[in-house]
Amino acid sequence: MAANAWRTVDELRLAGPGGEPIDLWRTFVSHGVAELPPLRLDETARTLEATILLPSGRARTVRVRARGRRSAAIQVRGRTPAARDAGALRDAVRHILAFDEDLSPFYEMAREDPALSWVTTGAGRMIRSATVFEEIVKTICTTNCAWSATVRMVGALAEHLGIPAPDAPASGPIGHAFPTPEAMAAAPSTFYRNVVRAGYRGEYLKALATGVADGTVDVEVLGRASGEELTDDEVALRLLALPGVGPYAAAHVMMLIGRYSRLILDSWTRPKYARVLGRGPVPDATILRRFRRYGPYAGLAFWLLLTKDWVPE
Repeated sequence: MAANAWRTVDELRLAGPGGEPIDLWRTFVSHGVAELPPLRLDETARTLEATILLPSGRARTVRVRARGRRSAAIQVRGRTPAARDAGALRDAVRHILAFDEDLSPFYEMAREDPALSWVTTGAGRMIRSATVFEEIVKTICTTNCAWSATVRMVGALAEHLGIPAPDAPASGPIGHAFPTPEAMAAAPSTFYRNVVRAGYRGEYLKALATGVADGTVDVEVLGRASGEELTDDEVALRLLALPGVGPYAAAHVMMLIGRYSRLILDSWTRPKYARVLGRGPVPDATILRRFRRYGPYAGLAFWLLLTKDWVPE
């Protein structure tokens, strides 16, 4: 095997904790975050790459691809990682693909809804970032701008502040892990203004990173805490207290960390919902009432209805 060839180091069973099926491709394309570094989606090969920062401080790039209908392979390029690193890579991949989310209660509700019964074949897992910090940074980079600007900003952060894997190209963000809060906090304001070209978001990003780096802000607890430890309302309030996070951003982050009760209502979701229904603009109150039956999964049900056509039947 060539030194830079992909090597299979682990395998994932395509089934959730409740035994519910997992559609791997639907998971890959469940959200645009799959197009943002350190993730890289290959729609032709139907693979997903992710550059992951290991506890040792080194970075490795992994590739996930289907192996039949019931399993997926985790592959790394280059030398086989040590057992500890291989375990960390597996855990990171499971987290990014939300494999530990039990969606069987949601499936029970969706089965009774003609518009959403299709999800029970394996849809519903939201691809996510490796950390809550990364999720918040990327979400701030989606506010009040075109998607191309989001790609540019996140790419600049990864390229200039993220640790590269051994096989990373000489330039560009590919093969770089997402930067740590410490790296982002240490970057001067001019970096956010002139390199990232983040505009007003630059000071928000630096302030968020500084708070996380110095320990005055703990955002990772939002991804660890159970519903009993922190309710969705409490998570929302903590997110809204962060620099640059408003109602849209809070709902967006919550969706990606497995808190599905909030609907993401923005300039894309509102008109898309109207198009799905084949009618004119729909008041937010009407949309909220339609998905209220889903309770803690209301936002997930809304998102899936909007994105069904992202994968041709």
